[in-house]
Amino acid sequence: MAKLIETNADGKRASPKLPPETKNFLIDIDGTICEDIPNEEPWRMADAEVFPEAVQKLNAWYDQGHVITFFTSRTEEHRAVTEAWLRKHGFKYHGMVMGKPRGGNYHWIDDREVMATRYEGHFTDLVEQQRTVQVFKA
Repeated sequence: MAKLIETNADGKRASPKLPPETKNFLIDIDGTICEDIPNEEPWRMADAEVFPEAVQKLNAWYDQGHVITFFTSRTEEHRAVTEAWLRKHGFKYHGMVMGKPRGGNYHWIDDREVMATRYEGHFTDLVEQQRTVQVFKA
């Protein structure tokens, strides 16, 4: 994993951040790297259909030095079955955050750079496009 930068422009200690060339991917699980399984049907999680191109693309990003963290609405009670499923399909990753709020329409507010990419059925190379975004009024 890339070395974290822990000083700000004034040379003071600051919260660590990755160098600009390293992406910190937060990736959903259900409906993004496999079929969409609701938390109410956990018996389906062990055998969820994997999206093969997801394994290939995420592992390539991992091998390039990017950080892969799964950020899922699955709860802590689903952690063991989820980790076993990820191992079974060969996903490389650094961590997993459980309990993402359900329902979509996410607005992430942070003091760090945030880029959002909506998954629309295929893991391809990322390209830059200009879009309208909401920002705080100056």
